Amino acid sequence: MLQLTQKETDLLKDMKDQERLCADKYTRHAQCACDPQLKNLFSQIATVENEHWNTLDQICRGTVPVPSGGGATEPKFTAADPSCCPAQCDDKYLCSDALATEKHASHLYDTCIFEFADANVRSLLNHIQKEEQEHGKMIYDYMAVNCMYC
Repeated sequence: MLQLTQKETDLLKDMKDQERLCADKYTRHAQCACDPQLKNLFSQIATVENEHWNTLDQICRGTVPVPSGGGATEPKFTAADPSCCPAQCDDKYLCSDALATEKHASHLYDTCIFEFADANVRSLLNHIQKEEQEHGKMIYDYMAVNCMYC
């Protein structure tokens, strides 16, 4: 059974709080988004953020789960339906907020990776960080296709 230091335990608590916030944010963003592609993207990311929370919870309980398979398949986006244009400003805001959230989460993982003694935990945290970076890339891709990233 994995033995964690107090610092490692505190870092895991902070990361679990961050993952819960991310999952909740993506769920709400999916409800607010105008473009169905964006609704779907936010819903998919919310599911992965919940998986991250579960992984961190398992580490807190002393087990190091095996990372799930590779990252998600990157979706291909098309420009939003022009009838959605009035709400596109809202979608741009949601995307900008989500991208900032992913940058923050990735940075937190970067710090945590260096603070854990167990190599398997470090590897797992690195895996989660990579998924956070993939989320950011998908959001960026959506924004680029819809001329939101300026």
